[in-house]
Amino acid sequence: MDQHTLKREYRFRIEHWKAVRIMLLAYDMIAVNLSYFLALWFRFDCRFTQIPQEYWTAFLRFVLVYTGICLFVFWRTRLYQSIWRFAGYNELLRVLFATVITSSLHTIGITLCFVRMPVSYYIMGFLIQVILIIGIRFAYRFVLLIRSVSRKNLDEGGQHVMIIGAGAAGHMLIKDIAGSKRIRDKVCCIIDDDPNKWNHFIEGIPVVGGKDDILVNCEKYKISKIYFAIPSASAEEKREIFHICKETGCELKRLPGIYQIVNDEVTVSAMKDVSIEDLLGRETIRIEMDEVFDFIRGKRILVTGGGGSIGSELCRQIAAHQPEQLIIFDIYENNAYDIQLDLQKKYPNLDLQVRIGSVRDSRMLCSLFETYRPEVIYHAAAHKHVPLMEDSPCEAIKNNAAGTYKTAYAAMVYGCKRFVLISTDKAVNPTNIMGASKRLCEMVIQAFDRKIKEGKADEIPQLFTHEDNGFEKIPHPDPERAATEYVAVRFGNVLGSNGSVIPLFKKQIAEGGPVTVTHPDIIRYFMTIPEAVSLVLRAGTNAEGGEIFVLDMGSPVKIDTLARNLIKLSGFQPDVDIKIQYSGLRPGEKLYEEKLMAEEGLKRTENERIHIGCPIPFDADRFLKELGSLVDAAYENREDIRDMTVRIVPTYQLSMNLN
Repeated sequence: MDQHTLKREYRFRIEHWKAVRIMLLAYDMIAVNLSYFLALWFRFDCRFTQIPQEYWTAFLRFVLVYTGICLFVFWRTRLYQSIWRFAGYNELLRVLFATVITSSLHTIGITLCFVRMPVSYYIMGFLIQVILIIGIRFAYRFVLLIRSVSRKNLDEGGQHVMIIGAGAAGHMLIKDIAGSKRIRDKVCCIIDDDPNKWNHFIEGIPVVGGKDDILVNCEKYKISKIYFAIPSASAEEKREIFHICKETGCELKRLPGIYQIVNDEVTVSAMKDVSIEDLLGRETIRIEMDEVFDFIRGKRILVTGGGGSIGSELCRQIAAHQPEQLIIFDIYENNAYDIQLDLQKKYPNLDLQVRIGSVRDSRMLCSLFETYRPEVIYHAAAHKHVPLMEDSPCEAIKNNAAGTYKTAYAAMVYGCKRFVLISTDKAVNPTNIMGASKRLCEMVIQAFDRKIKEGKADEIPQLFTHEDNGFEKIPHPDPERAATEYVAVRFGNVLGSNGSVIPLFKKQIAEGGPVTVTHPDIIRYFMTIPEAVSLVLRAGTNAEGGEIFVLDMGSPVKIDTLARNLIKLSGFQPDVDIKIQYSGLRPGEKLYEEKLMAEEGLKRTENERIHIGCPIPFDADRFLKELGSLVDAAYENREDIRDMTVRIVPTYQLSMNLN
């Protein structure tokens, strides 16, 4: 559309609104005087001949004056500037206010200047004027509403909707659906567990019963969509209702949070798909974060693997609480670039540094620490994919064990105050090389912490896997000044993280199946990314050195049940629409994961969901020496790398690996 056409259309719109205002002006001129004429006429039994001449003369002589008063007051109260198709409570108040003012002036003016009229004339004139003035202005909106309802009743393209929740959120949602032109759906019924609301109506929609009536009413009203609108419901209440809803095969959505009611943002567009996290059946882990954010504020913080799922969430939470500087270190430039753009947009004043490199590169680490001197390190860089590491075991040792060692050593030499290792429950009695390599990482930070506390930091050997005559090695630390505190954080599978089973299941469902589950009895512990990051930050704040923090993640979940629930949430029936295939345990995989080795024991913290595993005694000197030999073997790509690992990690159950 060219500029000339736009100007012409804009000019037409202006002329259209002028015409509407002129017509409304003419209507008001008639309506205000017709109101009091009818009042006078009704007062005398609708017989014009019965009206006394003095009343009729007074009315006629006051007509022009009253018309001018009304138009002035209406204009000043902006009754000619509103868009009446969107008229609401504010417009209603302004019409009432204007009518009260003009009727009061009418009463005073005609009484003082002409004659005292009957009391019924004043009252009826006011009431009729209110009806006529409000009626014309709200009639357009009423007609549009009727047309919208009729269209939704007749439109075959729309779907039938059930609302769960007869409270404020449910009411807002119903109004949004009813008033929207682009939404063709029709709300047919409401579910609420409050018996006092049953058999009542909200905006003409019946409240048909509680959660036990969901299935029968979905069938009765041919429901295709279910909107959950109880943002204050507990996790257990949500889980119970969602488990019922997923049996219906309907599309299921929910409100993200209660804040939307406060902000008046309850709309269909704000609804989110019910995720598998909602079916886990436990409350979100709540951790007091004020102390954590006080610890972060004003510090130089390094996040290795900062572009990954856990690392990037760490960066987001840290960036939001005024660190002096945030350094992101990652080998994968695409992820690092994405988080860099995100943080630069949200926190333009943040001192953000992004560097690409590997934790296996001693020279790069030396340069990084020399330049930025980080005070706190969150070490999230690691290879985590179990089957891939089983095929490339030497890479697990190089990246996880050697990478952690080199990063921890640089932290000690360059005066870092706190080093937080992100570990996994797969490090407990590992049956795969990935888990064994993460157990090596835990042992590294425990050995470093022990040596520093004993004042023997200078006995920790340097670990280099290359020779370069032109490269000056990192100097040994001063044992009297070395004070880095090392801590590990151990948790289970993270929903939504890179490598999580959920994205794989969703992709398989989108492709029509089959969904592959390794074993019908395999179970796992799950947590969300925010929970994992909160725990990591909490551990970094309260560490005393050498601890392994463990999260109580509630009851484990069967992967088979997880897959079936996800299929149902997608609107399909397991083994009918989408097949489930059992592929067998993969190399290094076990049926269940453990959170803590039996010999570690548990120590409680202030948060009942967080525990500390007491360190398992081992010979630190021997371990550090053997680890150096293991890393050398990994860089030689030795075939017997697993056998060598078993000698260092006695809990590594090599016999359970499937080759």
